[in-house]
Amino acid sequence: MNINQFKSFFAALGVVTVGVASAQTPIKKFIDPANMDLTVKPGDDFYTYASGTWVRKNPVPAKETRWGSFNELRDFNVNAVRSLVEGAAADKSAPAGSVTKRVGDFYAAAMDSLTIEKLGYTPIKADLEKVKQINNLQGVLDFTTYMRTNGLGGALYGFGVGQDRKNVNKYMVNISQGGTSLGDRDYYLKDDSRSVKIREAYDTYMTTLFKLIGYTDAVAQQKAKTVFTIEKALAEAQMSRLEMRDPYKTYNKLTVADFNKLTPAINWKNTMAQLKVNGQDTVLINSPAFFKSLNTVLTSTSVEDWKTYLEWNVLKGSASNLSSPFVKANFAFTQAQTGQKVQTPRWQRMSSLTDGVLGDLLGQLYVAKYFKPAAKARMDEMIANLRKAFEIRIKGLDWMSDATKEKALAKLHAFRPKVGYTTKWRNYDGLVINRATYFQNLRNAGKWAYNENIGQLGKPVDRERFGMTPPTVNAYYSPTLNEIVFPAGILQFPFFHPDADDAINYGGIGAVIGHEMSHGFDDTGSQYDKDGNLKNWWTDEDRAKFNAKTKLLGEQFDKYAVLDTVHVNGKFTMGENIGDLGGLNAAYTAFKMTKQGQSNEKIDGFTPDQRFFLSWAQVWRGNVLPETAAQLIKTDTHSPGEFRTIGAPVNMDAWYQAFDVKPGDKLYKKPEDRIKLW
Repeated sequence: MNINQFKSFFAALGVVTVGVASAQTPIKKFIDPANMDLTVKPGDDFYTYASGTWVRKNPVPAKETRWGSFNELRDFNVNAVRSLVEGAAADKSAPAGSVTKRVGDFYAAAMDSLTIEKLGYTPIKADLEKVKQINNLQGVLDFTTYMRTNGLGGALYGFGVGQDRKNVNKYMVNISQGGTSLGDRDYYLKDDSRSVKIREAYDTYMTTLFKLIGYTDAVAQQKAKTVFTIEKALAEAQMSRLEMRDPYKTYNKLTVADFNKLTPAINWKNTMAQLKVNGQDTVLINSPAFFKSLNTVLTSTSVEDWKTYLEWNVLKGSASNLSSPFVKANFAFTQAQTGQKVQTPRWQRMSSLTDGVLGDLLGQLYVAKYFKPAAKARMDEMIANLRKAFEIRIKGLDWMSDATKEKALAKLHAFRPKVGYTTKWRNYDGLVINRATYFQNLRNAGKWAYNENIGQLGKPVDRERFGMTPPTVNAYYSPTLNEIVFPAGILQFPFFHPDADDAINYGGIGAVIGHEMSHGFDDTGSQYDKDGNLKNWWTDEDRAKFNAKTKLLGEQFDKYAVLDTVHVNGKFTMGENIGDLGGLNAAYTAFKMTKQGQSNEKIDGFTPDQRFFLSWAQVWRGNVLPETAAQLIKTDTHSPGEFRTIGAPVNMDAWYQAFDVKPGDKLYKKPEDRIKLW
């Protein structure tokens, strides 16, 4: 699970200057009082106390939907990536097939807007024509498999190859609920003002795209209604995001024969052969009920309506990569959902796209220029210290039995940390990139990625791959691999700086390390054992005690209001909230092992403990557009930054001592009410 609430991976570090101190250069203020609001009591509003002035002075830029420490760092990284892709595109001497040549050709094609404008929607005309030729339900199903195997994305359901969660050394076919376009099923089903507004914007978006490929206004409007009717039926069949967090509920291993009985309209043996997956007698299904309903929708909907649905799937998957009328329509829909004022510049979108499509090629250029081996060495040391701290904390738990502690410690010791970048780069053998054919490059890349994914069947599980690219400002924990992963992009201020005191680094990247470790012990991660298998290792009594504590944490976050009557969903955000609480506690324990952690020497007027908590707080400072905030509450498992700032500290005795928080202060919790988990 990733640590931050921001889904976009790309970053900019330009605002954050982290020059090395010298006799001529003043030492960087890692905690700058100019960013704080010292008129506020930390015990009343720690978020404003720590970051109030910064928040007031840093509104969301027009091209963004939010702005905070993550975005500042991403801003540096997106500019770093820009310099790399532009340099690669301009390099006339790069040998054919080289990393530089392939990255440069992909980016140059993506920036060739003249050619893209001339083509209009020509790149998808052949696919739209294929849809027109369909004359029966089998033709509809055949086209969905064609889409997947030809880099057009998927429709109706999700399909891919992944680890068997109960036998993690084996890859299996995973088939999941899907078929909808809006960000959450509730947008189809609820009639609150925001859901209605998004549905209206979606209708406009669909109508616009259908008109752009030649349909009259009346026909386009009817097609939009047809698509929505189908998607609403599929949304009604889907499990909620909250239900999807239950790893047992979503683990349903079926024989292909039994799966066929659920969906008699789909012959899965033939379908999987079309999807180039042969010889599989069992599959993993995340929602049998969805597929039972899908069968009903398939057989009760006319072929003509299904053709309209397929047309839409071709259109929506391509719109942002066609000529400007399509791109503008796509952005208008994004704007309605997020409130973003102006479109992100093309160079930024295409730099980020290059990173997303050719991450292991661009990543090699990025780490060669921007990754410092000293940062990895320091991270390795901090990870070792956090592991020790977590061990101390597990051994000291007063609510867990020795039998369960032994299993928890075994899992902790089995964590595999990965820092910076992979030791085994993918070289994208067979992927054709042409400087003159942007859209075809994307199709080729989609097709290549699909073939690579299904090609894992029957092979040993790849434990070297990173799930994020090197410039990514993020981190994650994988329960089935039992690994904690920190891409190169996050190893910079405000998370980490080689010249910073321990309070800053432990309150920043230390808490990130602890957060990812805590995911191994959150409400879902704790259901996987040390080898990554979905397998209970708890006594019933200990699990009951754990559940009682997480219930209290959920209730704490339920009380936080984001917009008017919109509150944080404590159950939906539970995993990330446990990650923060466990992570910050472990980081604090590790910090107290350091020389600074054991001293009371002030820096810039703040004690070591105050600097630790202020470092944590400045990571989460930020502004977000109200439309985006409302969207994230439904779709993002992370709580908003202001509540992440306070959610863990108010449960830590050390925070109360550091800032002299007393009864009567607004954030005060009685000692017996403070939630102690990990």
